Amino acid sequence: MDHAAKWKTPLLKHPYPKLFPLLMLASLFYFCSGIIQVNKTVEEVAVLSCDYNISTKELTEIRIYWQKDDEMVLAVMSGKVQVWPKYKNRTFTDVTDNHSIVIMALRLSDNGKYTCIIQKIEKGSYKVKHLTSVMLLVRADFPVPSITDLGNPSHNIKRIMCLTSGGFPKPHLSWLENEEELNAINTTVSQDPETELYTISSELDFNMTNNHSFLCLVKYGNLLVSQIFNWQKSEPQPSNNQLWIIILSSVVSGIVVITALTLRCLVHRPAARWRQREMGRARKWKRSHLST
Repeated sequence: MDHAAKWKTPLLKHPYPKLFPLLMLASLFYFCSGIIQVNKTVEEVAVLSCDYNISTKELTEIRIYWQKDDEMVLAVMSGKVQVWPKYKNRTFTDVTDNHSIVIMALRLSDNGKYTCIIQKIEKGSYKVKHLTSVMLLVRADFPVPSITDLGNPSHNIKRIMCLTSGGFPKPHLSWLENEEELNAINTTVSQDPETELYTISSELDFNMTNNHSFLCLVKYGNLLVSQIFNWQKSEPQPSNNQLWIIILSSVVSGIVVITALTLRCLVHRPAARWRQREMGRARKWKRSHLST
């Protein structure tokens, strides 16, 4: 009964009066010596070490408490393990690995400082023999942004949108061209109240008459993701009226050429016949004079 009652109370409110100064001194020591940091992403598995070896025979003589900030995570008392509801079915202790705790399917809410406290019975009461803290940092990586075409808000102006979602911490989005930041429009950041994951989107207008290469850059914490959008200006295409004019001009030009060739043939044909007749007469006159 005494054990069950103590499990339901936060560790830092343990009833033993000597526990408070011991915890304060131990906390101060570990704060000054630094805290181990574990970096993980959502849905991964985190192993947090208590950094203390205990033999199997000693398990019945010690108490192991794991807590996150001011809330209980797991306790081992008289060799029995109790896991608090928030960590149920995804957290267990590994006695073979320095009494680490293993947290599976990590959530953003698992971010925080985890403290392992080991108490051992001496002279009829439990005293703190070891204390260590581990800082768990859980992040969610944003996927590569997608850039979509939103059409033309005005003549020669194109609008595009960059979007990515499902990441943490809060992101910042910027548009760059030639390493210079551009003026974006309609930039929005939203957070899902249940998953705490962020969605960010931003729009950009640009002149279609020039070539462009835009970079959509999303920063979150010390990480970033990006996407490139290239635009090549198109050559002007003739309108329907211009196309008919080109066709008609081609037809007229063809007719003119054919007519000119025909006239040339008609003009030069009689002259050629006359020259042939004259040449024939000249040959006859020459033969007649040679014979005489």
